[in-house]
Amino acid sequence: MAGRGWQVENSVRFIILFPMLIIASIRADPETRLLYNSCGSNPPNNATLFKQILNTALESVVKEVAPSGFATKDEQAASDTTTDSVYVLVQCRNDKSPADCVDCIKVAGEQARNCSGVSGKAYYDGCYLRYESTDFYDTYTDATHRPVCGTLDAADSTSFSATGRSLITDLCTATPRIKDYFAAQTRQGPFNTTVYGLAFCLRSIQEASCKDCLSIARDNINKCFPLSDGRAVDAGCYLRYDSKPFFPSNATIDLTHFLHTGKKKASSKVWIISGVVGGVFLLGLLTFLHVFRKQIMRPEQTQGDIEGATELRGPEDFDFKILKKATNHFDQANKLGQGGFGEVFKATLQNGKVVAVKKLTLGHSPRAISEFESEVKLISNVHHRNLVRLLGCCRQGHERLLIYAYMPNGSLDRILFGKNKRLLSWKERFNIILGTARGLAYLHEEFHVCIIHRDIKSSNILLDDNFEAKIADFGLARLLPNDRTHVSTRFAGTLGYTAPEYAGQGKLTEKADTYSFGVVVLEILSGRKSIDLKQPPHMQYLLQWVWSLYEDNKVLEIVESEKEMEGYNEEEVLRVINLALQCIQASVTHRPSMSEVVTRLLSTDEIDFQKPLQPTLPVNMGYKSRQESSTSSQSNATFTETLSAR
Repeated sequence: MAGRGWQVENSVRFIILFPMLIIASIRADPETRLLYNSCGSNPPNNATLFKQILNTALESVVKEVAPSGFATKDEQAASDTTTDSVYVLVQCRNDKSPADCVDCIKVAGEQARNCSGVSGKAYYDGCYLRYESTDFYDTYTDATHRPVCGTLDAADSTSFSATGRSLITDLCTATPRIKDYFAAQTRQGPFNTTVYGLAFCLRSIQEASCKDCLSIARDNINKCFPLSDGRAVDAGCYLRYDSKPFFPSNATIDLTHFLHTGKKKASSKVWIISGVVGGVFLLGLLTFLHVFRKQIMRPEQTQGDIEGATELRGPEDFDFKILKKATNHFDQANKLGQGGFGEVFKATLQNGKVVAVKKLTLGHSPRAISEFESEVKLISNVHHRNLVRLLGCCRQGHERLLIYAYMPNGSLDRILFGKNKRLLSWKERFNIILGTARGLAYLHEEFHVCIIHRDIKSSNILLDDNFEAKIADFGLARLLPNDRTHVSTRFAGTLGYTAPEYAGQGKLTEKADTYSFGVVVLEILSGRKSIDLKQPPHMQYLLQWVWSLYEDNKVLEIVESEKEMEGYNEEEVLRVINLALQCIQASVTHRPSMSEVVTRLLSTDEIDFQKPLQPTLPVNMGYKSRQESSTSSQSNATFTETLSAR
């Protein structure tokens, strides 16, 4: 009996302690399962020196990461022969203890030290580490985004999948609205189904970027169902679900308020403070209206007066002598390219920072100088991850120079068509297409004035270290007046990319950029130029060739090396081709806006695409589409003659 009593007593103790042991095991686990890691291929200027400053930066973030779970470190070192910089970012999941966080970061640091290039990243369940030679802290997505799925099916796959997808959707909606971008929740479904879910974003990115990152992650992780566990990782976020608990119960958050309003209900104290602030604001508003009433009779500013209409911060002024020295007196060896508005040179500043300097070719009239001043002031305030950042400008006599962020991978046309062309994977192509679309959507609809680029083409899309698209060359950009549906203006585009209504009639709307974007998408998919007279006659005009294959239901034949392309997905490619054909429709009203393009690219739902109509095609060496009517043939001939005359 004594033995039985001992067994019962210990059994009771085990039953009581078992849940505590589970919780303790969750809390005391750095979760160093490696989900993904990569090393950049670009070597540092001085490998030994770079390794030293990298080690210094890694040691620093290990010391600083606890207890906040987040740390960044910028290290620069200069010598007589080289200048290198290292930017390091680490972040742990919010539910990790300081000790577990440090342990995870140490493991990630050792992984990073195995890289020999100027960049590296490592994703773990418990933490994230990345280092680059340039600032990347606001990056939220790149070619590394992917699902990491388990191997076992859930017990009740139908119920589990439905419950899990619902939880994932709510986590992606709520997390960007929560402080520190972290949310975890347990959800009960029918038939005793339980799903554990967690999401977080890097604290260095903006709320909108967190939302976009999780939108991509949601599409990826949904591919894991009905498996019992899955993860999605990206440059700026982490998403996970499981049939088993993997976070402590005290880490869960009530998502209700964040799903509906994005904010918690205010307490009575907050309401009192808000009332006081509101009263002060009202008093200030009345004062402002009184002053404004006196000013209301002043002459109205014209649309062209950008400086007066928008209170913008001007660009940084650079010294001409410094730029001249940084480019080695504008040596042709440092020349990166040349466009319609001047040459572009690579410049290394005194602090070691590499920039691109565009030496403009402008008129010397007061009007040209005035236009330069107003437009540069506007452009310097355009900030988006998919637009090349204008850092400043320089004025020296009649010289006008623009200083831009340097893009190490050059322009897209060199990657697609250059002597050292590179076969891009499907993910890289898709990300370039998506990034370009996002940049244009920002210019058209999200900046405080609508900016039309007017010259979207593959040479004006630059690529950073991660092959992320950055739209360049705003030298042709113009503002869209608020009181007119289009702008009649001189032709300033590039043959092969320009919308027919703009090239033929000078009618400019943001849909002209949509058309050019559609052409670039087809170039990215096919690896062919929009116009290439070296090709056989029926392939010299890209749009004409693509449309003929579309008519024959062979449109997938346009895809470059589809059998060799890494990650090639026939269904996704068809969706993108269809969208590109929508963008190049002859009628402006039939083309989608760029924000609609972004939505369609990100959506995995079935979209009822309107069947594309035949676009305006150039007539080349007597070739005509089988379905081309005499009217459309005449229109095409007129359009071709118009282009040839320019």
